[in-house]
Amino acid sequence: MMIPKAGPGGLRARLLALPRRHKRLLQVVVDVMLIWLALWMAFLIRLGPDQLINPFGDYLWLFLAAPATAIPVFIRFGLYRAVLRYLGGNALLTLFNAVSFAALILALVIFLKRPDILVPRTVVFIHWVMSLLLVGGLRLLMRQYFLGDWRWQFGFRDEGGLPRVAIYGAGSAGYQLLTALRLGREMLPVAFIDDAPGVANRMVDGLKVYRARRVDQMIEETGAEQILLAIPSASRARRREILAELERYPVSVRTIPGFMDLANGRVRVGDLQEVDIIDLLGRDPVPPRRELFERCIRRRSVLVTGAGGSIGAELCRQILVSEPSVLVLFEHSEYNLYSIHQQLQELLAQHGLTTRLVPVMGSVRDIGRLADVMGGWSVETVYHAAAYKHVPLVEHNVIEGVLNNVFGTLHAAQAAIAAGVKQFVLISTDKAVRPTNVMGSTKRLSELILQALAGEQSVTLFGEDEPRPCETRFSMVRFGNVLGSSGSVIPRFREQIRQGGPVTITHPEITRYFMTITEAAQLVIQAGAMARGGDVFVLDMGEPVKIVELAEKMIRLSGLSMRCSAAPEGDIELRFTGLRPGEKLYEELLIDAEACPTDHPMIWRADEDFLSWTALCALLSELKTAVDLHDLPTIQKLLQKAVTGYSCSAEVMDVSRPVPARAEIVH
Repeated sequence: MMIPKAGPGGLRARLLALPRRHKRLLQVVVDVMLIWLALWMAFLIRLGPDQLINPFGDYLWLFLAAPATAIPVFIRFGLYRAVLRYLGGNALLTLFNAVSFAALILALVIFLKRPDILVPRTVVFIHWVMSLLLVGGLRLLMRQYFLGDWRWQFGFRDEGGLPRVAIYGAGSAGYQLLTALRLGREMLPVAFIDDAPGVANRMVDGLKVYRARRVDQMIEETGAEQILLAIPSASRARRREILAELERYPVSVRTIPGFMDLANGRVRVGDLQEVDIIDLLGRDPVPPRRELFERCIRRRSVLVTGAGGSIGAELCRQILVSEPSVLVLFEHSEYNLYSIHQQLQELLAQHGLTTRLVPVMGSVRDIGRLADVMGGWSVETVYHAAAYKHVPLVEHNVIEGVLNNVFGTLHAAQAAIAAGVKQFVLISTDKAVRPTNVMGSTKRLSELILQALAGEQSVTLFGEDEPRPCETRFSMVRFGNVLGSSGSVIPRFREQIRQGGPVTITHPEITRYFMTITEAAQLVIQAGAMARGGDVFVLDMGEPVKIVELAEKMIRLSGLSMRCSAAPEGDIELRFTGLRPGEKLYEELLIDAEACPTDHPMIWRADEDFLSWTALCALLSELKTAVDLHDLPTIQKLLQKAVTGYSCSAEVMDVSRPVPARAEIVH
């Protein structure tokens, strides 16, 4: 048989488990006794111990009147609706007002009811003060009791079990986090870190506030193992500075969500996350310009190919808030289509939007399907995000890469012309610039298709004999890696660190551009709105990031150390595996043209050479024949012929068919 827990934790649990009406009744009974005690102490203080009154004699009426006037006032002011665990500043102000109003009523009762009985006027004032101290003080005491272990409130620290954490930021977010941690009792908060003049070197709710330059002292004095960032309003540049300062200390760094996520109910204050990689990059996004954002979307029929992919899905989310009349989700993966459709339906309900969602399952390799959908839904704007983009996979699946990336784009563009689409935007990549891989070369060839079509007012489409008018404005937006996309290196690094390493990097000198997926989608939409026809837009990706330095920062901010020949006792090893097939050390955004600024500071326009539509059709015809014959050497030669700067160090291979025994496929 289990014996009930008798300690404070057991009593706390039993009190919390009481029905709400029992809790209220208990509070009323305790308040009646506190009011009597406050009144008796008021007489004691005013008259002294030598003239003690008898509450059951001449003053019985007064001791009955005090709670009879106060309790209804307390009920009216809502004192018994407050949850003691979450008693805040507003509740304390309400309590002050309620006690003060009750004291005024009692003074009026004394004056009107029994003026012949001597009650010193100062008794009412002393009773008011004592009621505030007793009624308010008990509530504050109970709040601290219900918030957590008493040992925390009186400064006694648990030496084992719970991880010790310091909170960076002693503002409102930091205080909320402290309250959540004490309530949850899963971590032991031991200190604050803040440089603000008003709080530095002071105490906040029993915890000392250390300056940022005294973090080493704080760790030594408190034994902190983690630092939790509670600075949701800080810019990313400022967060990067803070993270750079904390890198050298042997503690892991985590963060709490931003206030918008809290307000939207997506997360709770107590939810802790790994440090966001965008904080390490220190890149502050530029707010979207609403007129550009809505120009090609609002009240229009919009189609997104590859709608279930990482970029396509974010485009759909951004497009939806600009209220198109119809949003067509074109996707070949059943699961991805289902997932993004469910997400967008929730957004529709959340924002009360009237956009019609149309989930269409289909492949961009099926031009008939594309033409039917675009024509049937009177599509006016197309965002073409469907593509195979994983460099090593496309390198070993050349046929599929060409069919999906090149001919998929060709089919989507020709279907747009046939359906009278006004705006067509291709999502391109920095790997299309002087590519060293099949994926990059196919994406550049996709750009060439749109550039060639944009130069024609009347065009004979590939596979057709008769010309037709071309009124579609084609443009493409080129950018680098997006954080959070499928295949991103960041989640892989996190998982490798979590497993104890090693963290694998292809080359010590490899660098990449990075941008958040949300910012990329917003800039794609705004760039497309500025298109004149045939535009190659390039996004400002900031400074390139050295991948090895990024990995080192992630390791150190996890509270771990690097393992190398100079420090064999370190926690995580960095291991270099060599460049993968088709992988470049450095990515570029421009081929050979100078970029010109646009109306948006983060978007540039490049003027690059391209093939005429007639010449390109001849090349595409040869490429289609080579694909049908599975002629890989010819495919490689045609890609090199069409794409400026395309170089491939090895013969292309396709794993869909057996290869000669002498050939090896590098995984």
